[in-house]
Amino acid sequence: MTGALDGLRVVDLTSHISGPYCTMLLGDLGADVIKVEKPGSGDDARRMPPFIEGQGAPFMLINRNKRSITLDLKLPADLATFRALARDADIVIENFKPGTLDRMALGYADLSKDNPGLIYCSISGFGQTGPLRELGGFDLMTQAMSGLMSVSGDADGPPHRLPIPISDIGAGLFAAIGILAALAARDRTGQGQQVDASLFEAGLAFGIYEAAGLFATGRPPERLGQGHRGAVPYQVFQTADGWLTVGGATQAIWVKLCRLLECPDLVDDPRFADNGGRVRHRADLVPMLQAKLGLRTTDAWVAAMDADGIPNGPVWTYDKVLTHPHTLARAMVVPIDHPVAGATRTLGTPVKLSGTPAGIRRPAPVLGQHGDEIRLELARRAGS
Repeated sequence: MTGALDGLRVVDLTSHISGPYCTMLLGDLGADVIKVEKPGSGDDARRMPPFIEGQGAPFMLINRNKRSITLDLKLPADLATFRALARDADIVIENFKPGTLDRMALGYADLSKDNPGLIYCSISGFGQTGPLRELGGFDLMTQAMSGLMSVSGDADGPPHRLPIPISDIGAGLFAAIGILAALAARDRTGQGQQVDASLFEAGLAFGIYEAAGLFATGRPPERLGQGHRGAVPYQVFQTADGWLTVGGATQAIWVKLCRLLECPDLVDDPRFADNGGRVRHRADLVPMLQAKLGLRTTDAWVAAMDADGIPNGPVWTYDKVLTHPHTLARAMVVPIDHPVAGATRTLGTPVKLSGTPAGIRRPAPVLGQHGDEIRLELARRAGS
């Protein structure tokens, strides 16, 4: 079956994580993604460890389903090749500092003159407008400046960086959503447009509870550690041999949990009579629950809570989750052969479509691997 985006061509000028993650999603959905890289060095993420036979494993994962061509945009011949690619493209995506490509006459205003239907996506640290637009943006800084870091970590500890590149990946996701929306609009109007996504706004967009709390109270939200702002108990607890998440937010589940933990007196305690009270008195309640949950193993609690219909989940390490039967049944670990790294694995696509399924058709490219075939395609199109 063909993918949902089969027939669409994406010219990918991005590097590192945010842009390549976006174009990975488009490639998984069937688009022909042409990755334009610097001659000699390519995307800096190629040198990001760990390595398999000298190939960066993170690079290979987020650059699958792409073809690579090397172009030096300061050379007239390579610049002409890029312009030809852009004239023939449905989507161009870049993550340079705002204004960089405009100064090279390669911004949306310039490229859309020859291709009015072009969708031009720009990903940056802080967006294409605003007083911070000139700042370079890495995930670390945008986690800090978007508020995410201020609410992450232990209540009495320092600000904490989420150990995943949440701003990077979020910006890639929002960029992909914007591109798909622009494609839908182009179907109606025939006109392309520019999509503007940023790491800062991605981080900010994830703070829905925090923004709502500030808007409602005027106070900046505090760090809660593993706690939830709007529900108690709704967090991770330590068991006799590991860790377990428990979601006892609704009143019915709260009563079931108290019964299971053999502490029915908590149900009648006026401090914990409803979720609002439990949130206000979390400092009193959570240690009581922890004392009970620490008495049995994770597996024992999982079995008991499953039997009672109490939402729960053990904390799995990646070696377990990536080999779990459910993960495999959902095709979230996929074998793939790389021309240098050999037989390896990649994450599957989280988007499941019944009629035009996403898929992994090719491994990440070696630097410049498809340059000759892409140039030949351009020559054929020019002659037709």
